[in-house]
Amino acid sequence: MAILPIITLPDPLLRKISEPVDRVDDAVRRLLDDMLETMYEAPGIGLAAIQVAVAKRIVVVDVGKTEETRSPLFLINPEIVWASEELSVYQEGCLSVPDYFEDVKRPARVRLRHLDREGAIQEFDAEGLLATVVQHELDHLEGGLFIDHLSRLKRERVVKKFNKAARYDEIAAQRRAAAERQSEQAEA
Repeated sequence: MAILPIITLPDPLLRKISEPVDRVDDAVRRLLDDMLETMYEAPGIGLAAIQVAVAKRIVVVDVGKTEETRSPLFLINPEIVWASEELSVYQEGCLSVPDYFEDVKRPARVRLRHLDREGAIQEFDAEGLLATVVQHELDHLEGGLFIDHLSRLKRERVVKKFNKAARYDEIAAQRRAAAERQSEQAEA
């Protein structure tokens, strides 16, 4: 297993709609295992394949609080087939929008249909935190982020903050590259 790099806002890939998985094979299972290890290392409780730059409809979830209570879910081509009218509010965060948390209102209960690690169709009901996490991760498969559920003003502030940070990172990388070139030229 390997830890994969997690892409963050403003990476445009996060807005890409993920493609269905045609067949569950060893490559898909290897990706599931790598995603799970990446999610645990981050640490997080859900991860969509697009967050590791793979535009496939694949999600891993584990809302267990400790290693002893871990119970990972592997969701391939997941879809919500029913959602309650009753809503709940959870404070959400995202590995692709690091260090930002906000209350989000979503259906309190959902029924999910998906393929498992072996390619068999499964269905389960989720409520509470699990329902929130599943909906959050499925948003990623449609090119969505939890900040899309916020007011326009809050969303614009977050996007502006991450765009600004990305520009600073790019400028810093350019300066480091220029300094390295100057150093190499001085040594030559």
